[in-house]
This record gives sequence, C-alpha cells and structure tokens, in this order.
Amino acid sequence: QVQLVESGGGWVQAGGSLRLSCESSGRTFSRYAMGWFRQAPGKEREFVAGISWNGIKTWYIDSVKGRFAIARDNAKSAVYLQMNSLEVEDTAVYHCAAAMRPYTLGLRSEYGYWGQGTQVTVSS
Repeated sequence: QVQLVESGGGWVQAGGSLRLSCESSGRTFSRYAMGWFRQAPGKEREFVAGISWNGIKTWYIDSVKGRFAIARDNAKSAVYLQMNSLEVEDTAVYHCAAAMRPYTLGLRSEYGYWGQGTQVTVSS
C-alpha cells in the first residue's frame, strides 16, 4: 500500500514563501511521476504541478509558473513544492499525488494514490 505524507503547510502573508514536502512509501518511488494538486473551499481539486519519474520534465498550471517549483529526490522517495510570491488565491489544501505512469499530463485520472493534504493559507 502506497502512503504519502505531506508537510510544510501553514500561514503566510502575500508575497511570502512556503516549501511543501511529501514522503512516499510502499512502492518503487523512482518509476512514477508525482504531482501536487490543490483544493480551495467550494472549488474542484486542480492540478498544480507535476514531475516526471526522473525529475527531468516538469509541468505547471499557468497561474503558478515562475512562482512555484516542483522537485524530487528519488533517493529519499520525496517530492517537494517550493512556493514563492504567494498570493491569496493560492490558499487551499495541497495534496501530494502519485501517478500510475512515469509521465503526467496533469489529469486526476493518472493518479492512483493521494496524501491527506496540508493547508496553505495566504493572507493579504
């Protein structure tokens, strides 16, 4: 059974930074793409960023390009999301997700395992 545990969420003022971490266990981490999704109150869960199995290819939604950076450490079975220049609109619960393939198109259907989520709150 794959387990994903997120950490690093919290409260920050607009313009600040946070770094989310996600540790994985239960399968060969390095074979699969990983992603971060977020869900704000009253909204659908949306893809934020993804990274290929080897860390070479990354994907982002337009609203976070240039501000967020996803990275992975296969030796530690961990994936990270560095979030800079945070905006109030970034407030959401952020979920780490493990894909069922080595690359991702950012589709929820590609992901078979999910973490519980960590709250990120950005105030103005």
